[in-house]
Amino acid sequence: MADTSNMKSLAKDTAIYGLSSIIGKFLNYLLVPLYTYALARTSDYGIVTNLYAWTALLLVILTYGMETGFFRFANREDYNPQQVYRTSFFTLLATSTLFAVLCVVFRQPIANVLGYADHAEFIALMAVTVAMDAFACIPFAYLRYQKRPMVFAALKLLFVVLNIAFNLLFLVVLGKNDVVYVFISNILATAIQTLCLLPFTFPKGGNYSWPVLKEMLRYSLPLLVLGVAGIMNQTLDRILFPYLYPYEDAEAQLGIYGACFKVAMVMMMFTQAFRYAYEPFVFAKHKDRQSVEAYADAMKYYIIFSYMIMLIVIFYLDIFRYIIAPAYWEGLKIVPVVLWTYVFQGIYFNLSFWYKLTDETKWGAWFSIIGLIITFVLQIVGVPRIGYWASCGSSLVCYFCIMLLSYFIGQKKAPIPYDLGRIGIYTVLAIALLAVYYAIRLYYVSNMWALMGIGTVLLLIYCGILYKFDFNVFRNRRGNVADNKN
Repeated sequence: MADTSNMKSLAKDTAIYGLSSIIGKFLNYLLVPLYTYALARTSDYGIVTNLYAWTALLLVILTYGMETGFFRFANREDYNPQQVYRTSFFTLLATSTLFAVLCVVFRQPIANVLGYADHAEFIALMAVTVAMDAFACIPFAYLRYQKRPMVFAALKLLFVVLNIAFNLLFLVVLGKNDVVYVFISNILATAIQTLCLLPFTFPKGGNYSWPVLKEMLRYSLPLLVLGVAGIMNQTLDRILFPYLYPYEDAEAQLGIYGACFKVAMVMMMFTQAFRYAYEPFVFAKHKDRQSVEAYADAMKYYIIFSYMIMLIVIFYLDIFRYIIAPAYWEGLKIVPVVLWTYVFQGIYFNLSFWYKLTDETKWGAWFSIIGLIITFVLQIVGVPRIGYWASCGSSLVCYFCIMLLSYFIGQKKAPIPYDLGRIGIYTVLAIALLAVYYAIRLYYVSNMWALMGIGTVLLLIYCGILYKFDFNVFRNRRGNVADNKN
């Protein structure tokens, strides 16, 4: 069994990152009803969904795997961490600035290609915003490397608060119901966050090194392929949907789809918080003899708590639905599918460290390419026939397949003794509880409050089993106290 102090340290950092992520995402939830009520048409939210999908893809391209590369080389004994950081910092600064300048200069041709010929300003605003975000990924990674989660969380929350404030100012106070003010709010909040970030993270030691950059790029560029394919697995549905859906209400349907995704983002918040803490933890623990056991424990507890979050969202969906406006509720049936997708995505992320730690990042690229092919084919075939159901279904199948591929190949290359028995038990338990809930909902009970009461009982059953068999923190603590007294 891995040292419990490792799990407690990981849990503490996850809690801090998670709290900021949860608060931030919760506050961002408030923007969803704001957009759906304030923007003129449901199709306007479809434009927001589409362009933010593009920016997510561009962000991965502009960081080209350097964030993970920074953690890898900063934790190697034969490299100077400050030199690695300075090299990463100024490299990202240069490439992000070049991207922003080119997009601003050629904003009209780009707008023509993307279908926004009358709104070239959208392109300029989003390009500058994504360039600042790309540059900031290394300073934020540096805060994580230094184990400064409080500063990290405060700066992340600063952006959220500013973004909400600017949106309220433009959309509510000034009554501007044009989509462009969503993007103006974003760029203003991002610029202020970046300025506040630099005093904490501007390089103060080391020197820029071309040899270090060369080695980092050799490690990181395969991750770019992985990252591009990976983010396209997440965003391709929102990028392609307007081109594949054959009816005139494509942007309106995309708006409904994008809004309902927000309901399931509670799971994504947990996955993201875990990732922020887990990535530096893994690279730092790689030298430890007990690292294998630590990775296995982390996987088990990630899955256990992912199932708990999924159950909470599904059992209380009648409350969570108020995050979005009633005009979007017709898409809420996709939420369980999206939740399972996030579970598989998180497991795949946990599994991915075998090829990162063995420097065989080419495997990650292959997995992501395979996933992208699955996603692309299923959307091409399905979206014209069943709309956004094909979009969310393709993501589910994609992550399930690459999760299995990564597990089986990883166990041959760098085996980790995952507790498959206990993980299997909780998987069966979660599915059984969901089956009972949906059977009762479909055949016996229709009252919202009664259904939430039944869901609460089922959730307590899950938590009780979890506490009895795997949540040993309090028992271990009592045992340790008793041992110390003896």
